[in-house]
Amino acid sequence: MTFRKMLDFVLAAGLLAAIPAPSAAQAPLSSPTAARMPASAADADTPPQPSSPAPSPAPAAAPAGQEDDPDLEVNLAQPDFGLSALPTTARVPRFKTVFRMTHRFNEPISDAGLGGVFGLDSGALIGIEFRAGLASGWQAVFYRTSDKTIQLSTQVDLLRQRNRVPFGVAALASVEAPDNFQESKVPAFGLVISREVGTRAALYVEPVWVNNTNPLPKELVDDNSTLVVGLGTRLRVLDTTYLVAEVVSRASGYGPGVAQASFGIEKRAGGHLFQLTVSNGLGTTWGQMARGGPDGQHWFLGFNLTRKFY
Repeated sequence: MTFRKMLDFVLAAGLLAAIPAPSAAQAPLSSPTAARMPASAADADTPPQPSSPAPSPAPAAAPAGQEDDPDLEVNLAQPDFGLSALPTTARVPRFKTVFRMTHRFNEPISDAGLGGVFGLDSGALIGIEFRAGLASGWQAVFYRTSDKTIQLSTQVDLLRQRNRVPFGVAALASVEAPDNFQESKVPAFGLVISREVGTRAALYVEPVWVNNTNPLPKELVDDNSTLVVGLGTRLRVLDTTYLVAEVVSRASGYGPGVAQASFGIEKRAGGHLFQLTVSNGLGTTWGQMARGGPDGQHWFLGFNLTRKFY
């Protein structure tokens, strides 16, 4: 082979190597016309196949331990766990907590007058409360007032208002003692019965037996316990504004002073609720409420503040 022929052979081999080979996925064209036709025209005699819709994404699964809990929703008829001092049947979600503060000014509105800003310049009986949901429908409460009274209580739902159940019922038990729980104990047992009227109102009847309510020695008293019947209501007048009222009457047993009564207005904002209240007594524990107000002529300003941590 001459040098020229060898050069032609090498050039031809290089040209053949530069041409890409057809892939296996590409079907050979049957004619030059078909090569110039778009794919849609080339497949004209094949009926178009309907495209299947894209599958909808599956809903995200809730993290473990965070399943939907109806107790997390706002109960418009019962937005708080208390009226002024009486409890309600509002439920604390499982493993959630609530902070609540009560504040009662010591000087009566009539004695303070405008110069004393109706008692706002006086001292106050302040209570700090921590409430926790132990299980669905079961809550525990720690409450301490500034006079060093500690009250421990628990509340368990027995009935929940539903379509065929016209009211809710919760059983409560508490024990309190002054001097940071060092002095004589005052236990209480009873029921909280509620009736919600749509989302606009809630009514309450609360029979509670309170023992050791008389501070005098047992040898000097005829009655050392009190059966109280609390009556209360909450009315939603605007979307997030409520009126509240309650009275703690003594049905039998030891009952000095007058039945403690309260009324007020409150505003709910997200997980917060603020209530401005007027009452004829300063009591916020069962023992204090059972002993009643000082008289029927004096009324005291106060407020409650609730913060839900959920």
